[in-house]
Amino acid sequence: MPPINLLIKPASSSCNLRCGYCFYHDEAAKRITKSYGMMSRETIEAIVKKALLHATVSCTFGFQGGEPTLSGLDFFKTVVNLQNKHNVKNITVNNALQTNGTLIDDEWAAFFAKNKFLVGISLDGHQSLHDFYRKDISGNGTFARVMQSIETLKRHNVDFNVLTVVTAQTAKNIKEVYLFLMKNGLTYQQYIPCLDPMDEKNGGHRYSLTPQLYVRFLKNLFDLWYKDRASGKFIYNRYFENLAALLQGQRPESCDMNGMCSIQYAFEADGGCYPCDFYMLDNYYIGNINTDSMETIDQNCRRIGFIEQSAYLPEQCQSCRWIRLCHGGCRRNRVADASGPGLNYFCEAYQEFFKYAIPRLAGLAGVATMA
Repeated sequence: MPPINLLIKPASSSCNLRCGYCFYHDEAAKRITKSYGMMSRETIEAIVKKALLHATVSCTFGFQGGEPTLSGLDFFKTVVNLQNKHNVKNITVNNALQTNGTLIDDEWAAFFAKNKFLVGISLDGHQSLHDFYRKDISGNGTFARVMQSIETLKRHNVDFNVLTVVTAQTAKNIKEVYLFLMKNGLTYQQYIPCLDPMDEKNGGHRYSLTPQLYVRFLKNLFDLWYKDRASGKFIYNRYFENLAALLQGQRPESCDMNGMCSIQYAFEADGGCYPCDFYMLDNYYIGNINTDSMETIDQNCRRIGFIEQSAYLPEQCQSCRWIRLCHGGCRRNRVADASGPGLNYFCEAYQEFFKYAIPRLAGLAGVATMA
């Protein structure tokens, strides 16, 4: 059995921010129950106990939201205690947490450092860009609080990376974003395309990322990153590193680059399980950890065919020269057709970017370029 990856929402969709592009706000609004409140001790114990019994190699507990820190530091102290209690097979346990960074103080940071949590902190660039969408409940920007939290994480030597959501505004100003991050020593970077609401035609919002903007973003970011890497500087860019791994014949760790969805257990605060963070909707419900075994949840996932559907590729993809780098991309960005998930919305952007960047990336990766 491969490593087990869990994504846990201990505070459900509760959040102290009102980000303009939040995909989970849209997702939660499409369910009968928009928020499941705070996760109980009984539920997190059921998740930890059953996952560790089910795992054979390693188990990664990833915490997201909403805003997971709203569940409180004592909740995470309980998580670690439960992991120690129930890890009877002595497998490798990893913990990761994605946060908006507004509530991190010295106590939180000391806990993360002591317990080796990998922290992802959301930062969309310098103040004007970050505060454009990432506002609190009162409509105030959150940049200053996030930067203070970053300094706190640094002071406690916490392993962390920065996650930047790529909106139309980010794409147009990526040089400013990249130089800002570098100036502040933020060299572990992850960029994710923002998502338009489900069941809407793409491109209809101020933040919407079009294929034209996305390829502009990818090219400009790659040029900046490549120049620094070629000069001997180390800057971790998750997407480019995963592309390099593919060129070297390795399996990428990013699930959207593997050709089909991986088995992911995404748990809501009530213990309800779904096959993916992007599909925590009523019609994708595959069980509840409080009443179902991991084996039953696996069976239910197979029953709805979520993983199998994602393996479908339209003919255009199957004959594409870049298929082993793209694999169709994330299911969430693939426009469905009668047979299943269809062509990726960003297909043209990927093709143009690969043609532009792969020869240089292959050189960095020490492999022959693709024909």
